[in-house]
Amino acid sequence: MSIVVTGATGHLGRLVVEQLLEKVPADQVTAVVRTPKKAADLAERGVRIAVADYNAPETYDGVFAAGDKVLLISGNEFDKGRVQQHRVVIDAAKAAGVALLAYTSAPGSLKAALADDHRGTEEVLLASGLPYTLLRNGWYHENYTESLAPVLEHNAVVHAAGAGRLSSASRADYAAAAVAVLTGEGHENRTYELGGDVAWDFTEFAAELGRQTGKEIAYRQVSVEEFQGILVGAGLPEPVAAIIAGVDASIEKGELVVDGGDLSRLIGRPTTPLADAIAAGLKG
Repeated sequence: MSIVVTGATGHLGRLVVEQLLEKVPADQVTAVVRTPKKAADLAERGVRIAVADYNAPETYDGVFAAGDKVLLISGNEFDKGRVQQHRVVIDAAKAAGVALLAYTSAPGSLKAALADDHRGTEEVLLASGLPYTLLRNGWYHENYTESLAPVLEHNAVVHAAGAGRLSSASRADYAAAAVAVLTGEGHENRTYELGGDVAWDFTEFAAELGRQTGKEIAYRQVSVEEFQGILVGAGLPEPVAAIIAGVDASIEKGELVVDGGDLSRLIGRPTTPLADAIAAGLKG
């Protein structure tokens, strides 16, 4: 039996593997990657490496075995039909008879276009009959704290979220929740709505960033259309910019406030404060 993590060299996947290695022997962990070189350090530590691609179904033949617990980390190729990509993994897992497939989804409250592929994948997973866990991950602190350079250059946080609040948490928090499910018992056919303990808005984000930098940082509210244009001007493809701007519209409506406490209960501690993530982002 193995614990199998897809997308294992991505931002979230690598954190999951690292945290798994603190709890189980390396030979019980399988990292599924597209580029083996990126996982060379994991292989050296005894992690099994499987090379497979969501876009090539045949590469998943033999990746899973009966009794495996699998974490399907959602893909980030918005233009390649993510539901079909995820179906490849689900079909292979069902054929192998895995014990559990956990999927990193989006909050049930999120109505933005970003959630469409997640809802579609959930339908495929539930229809498969596999024992499942839906990890409906809220927004990540790092979506904002890893790109502070333009904010500090212009002394302005620019968003189209109005006074909307969101309850984000760190990637490491969400990774810890996945590890708790993969190494624990009793998570079959459960849905967890995951978010940070404390909701915040962009006025508070700007104030905290100002406090930590000693600068006057303003929150500049723009329209969704204007924000989308800014993102395109920064180099994002139009479809991706539209999805991100759509998330801001959802934030204004309160759709990314996830306050049921599932995340802190799963990980057995409070979630990481936004201020800590800002501090880490400023250190680079």
